Amino acid sequence: AIGMLLCLIAGNHVVGLLTYPLKKAEALLPGPSKMVSLYVGTNLWGTFKPGTNALGDLVVGTNQHMALGLVTHWTGSNHLLALEPLTNTTLVAEGARQKVALQNFGPVGGFWVAFQVAMYGGILLAAPLVIYFVGQFVIPALHRKEKYFILRGFAIGTALFLIGVAFCYFILLQWALRASVQYSEWLGFSAGQWRAEEYISFVCKFMLGMGLGFEMPVVVLTLVKLGLVTYRGLASFRRYMIVINLILGAVLTTPEVLTQVLMAIPLQILYEVSVWIAWYWERKDRKKAEAAART
Repeated sequence: AIGMLLCLIAGNHVVGLLTYPLKKAEALLPGPSKMVSLYVGTNLWGTFKPGTNALGDLVVGTNQHMALGLVTHWTGSNHLLALEPLTNTTLVAEGARQKVALQNFGPVGGFWVAFQVAMYGGILLAAPLVIYFVGQFVIPALHRKEKYFILRGFAIGTALFLIGVAFCYFILLQWALRASVQYSEWLGFSAGQWRAEEYISFVCKFMLGMGLGFEMPVVVLTLVKLGLVTYRGLASFRRYMIVINLILGAVLTTPEVLTQVLMAIPLQILYEVSVWIAWYWERKDRKKAEAAART
């Protein structure tokens, strides 16, 4: 509850963090075929398709994008508004960039977005304390060796989870959102407006799923330590794991092949690392057993 309250207070900053991948994805999107952007000062009023290479007497030319500024001129005693081409490369690049606007289509949309942000953020802030209190209950009942393996596994699992979330946030989400926009346009639909609550839910679930996916080595190696699986079993299951990782990529990401493969590749690499660690452990135990038999 305290974590949710803090996220509600800082809701605009949290939303800003969650929309960062969308802004990075917009930079990767190709510009429209031929568009004109209209500026008043440095404020973008909108973009439109000219239809031809001219707007009245003003020649737009064959450039993919053109930026026009609305300026004032005195003609005698008359104050007139006029259009003139802009040479500011920053404004031209900004207008040429395809943008996706997050919208609330309803009176309670903003409240629902704030609740989602507070819920996910509250869980994230409370997780360390919850894990600490659970550990206070469980750890005293374990032996020293069990404590060592539990704490080491927890540290490795936490690091892998954070790496998975960071990989999703800084790399995978950008490509997934970009692919979503381009796929919608390929189907003939406009992708300029998205529901804010659906975007927030998708981004949070995507990062959570990727973080949990990176926990695979901890789960697999725990099963190896418990004797439930062996190196040979893991190696023979490799071909099936490729299919499972691709299915996970299809379920957790957008229905686009590149994003699914980008998610499946690190998961498969983590599985391969787990397989070779299991081989090393079995080889080490076998050598110990042979040494003990000789003595």
